[in-house]
Amino acid sequence: MNYSIVVPVYNRPDEVRELLESLTQQTSKDFEVIVVEDGSEKKCKDVCDQFAGILDLHYYFKENSGPGQSRNYGAQRASGQWLIVLDSDVVLPPDYMSSVEQSLAAETADSCHAWGGPDTAHPDFTPVQKAISYSMTSFFTTGGIRGGKTKMDKFFPRSFNMGIRRDVYQQLGGFSKMRFGEDIDFSYRIVEAGYKTRLLSKAWVWHKRRTDFRKFFRQVYNSGIARINLEKRHPGTMKLVHLLPTVFTLGVFALILISAVGRLLMYYVDNDQWRWLCLLPWLPIVLYSLVIFVDSSIKNRSLWVGLLSIPAAFTQLMGYGLGFIESWWKRCVLKKDEFTAFEKNFYK
Repeated sequence: MNYSIVVPVYNRPDEVRELLESLTQQTSKDFEVIVVEDGSEKKCKDVCDQFAGILDLHYYFKENSGPGQSRNYGAQRASGQWLIVLDSDVVLPPDYMSSVEQSLAAETADSCHAWGGPDTAHPDFTPVQKAISYSMTSFFTTGGIRGGKTKMDKFFPRSFNMGIRRDVYQQLGGFSKMRFGEDIDFSYRIVEAGYKTRLLSKAWVWHKRRTDFRKFFRQVYNSGIARINLEKRHPGTMKLVHLLPTVFTLGVFALILISAVGRLLMYYVDNDQWRWLCLLPWLPIVLYSLVIFVDSSIKNRSLWVGLLSIPAAFTQLMGYGLGFIESWWKRCVLKKDEFTAFEKNFYK
């Protein structure tokens, strides 16, 4: 057995069904599947039982301890040389496993110890899911760093689509108890230990992400919090691109404030003289929204998805930015330690 696919799941039986269905359609069958139920109320055991005779599938139920610890639980019970970690909300194209095998065959034993693949939206995803996927992969929102760029000095795999040699996983102790950012923390530790990582651009997945903007905001807000914590754990890993959402957030608030001042001046001083100060600050916001709308509409071939991509982009950037600011205030200004500042961000 060369590959063990480890899937942590929490209250997502329908999505697990879609993932397992896509695994039955793989052109390469050299893998086992380990599903770890992380204390779910909506269990997926019945779903897994339906695929037990089709896939080499192993189902485990454990008390809730978060996705990172659930991955570790599954890894301890895996038999494959390679561990493939997938989120439960991904769907695989039929040639996913074949692409992994072919890509790794082109590497030497010492040139690739861990890898990751990109993600995209499925044509059948809802317009909101497509808009959220766009906001997470577009050059105009994340700089394209999550969209599968191949030109980078180092690549840090994400846990929605990640592979690592089992012996390397065991030597590093797997994922930490961080609730958010645990996959990046693990990727940093892989690189810092001297192991080599690769982007397998052909090993991509369809990724549903969040299904509404409220859940999406919470996700990216927590990612912003995690960014400061990751920098504290791994000094020097923060890049300019990580600061851009915060700059964007502060810029939007500043423009809105300037416009509000202009409105007050129009009302109390001179109705015509300050009209420009009321309207001009909205110009960059409108222009940015127009860029998002046009680019997303073209890429998704849908004006509706393009329109939804505007709030998705603002949610992605400002949610991350606000989380970053809160974490910066608590960790860098108030000098709180990671656990004291964000006790909820850890599993005990």
